[in-house]
Amino acid sequence: MAQLSITAKGQVTLKKDLLRHLGLKPGEKIDVALLPNGRVELRGVEPAGSIDSFVGLLEGKVRQPLTVEQMNRIASEGWAKAHEDHR
Repeated sequence: MAQLSITAKGQVTLKKDLLRHLGLKPGEKIDVALLPNGRVELRGVEPAGSIDSFVGLLEGKVRQPLTVEQMNRIASEGWAKAHEDHR
């Protein structure tokens, strides 16, 4: 069991091995559940923009996939329009 120190401001720093165990990186969030007998449960909060939430997002919403040629044409038309606006 790991022991953590409490600062004068009442803050606790979680050690790297604990963060790694929770699967967390700097800047990510932790949910804290208060349990009976003064215990707490920590869980990492999944970032809102994860790849798992993106996969399948457009499934069933696209009627027919574009060909590479169509994508290239759309991209070149957009590029040309963007450069016309800056003249």
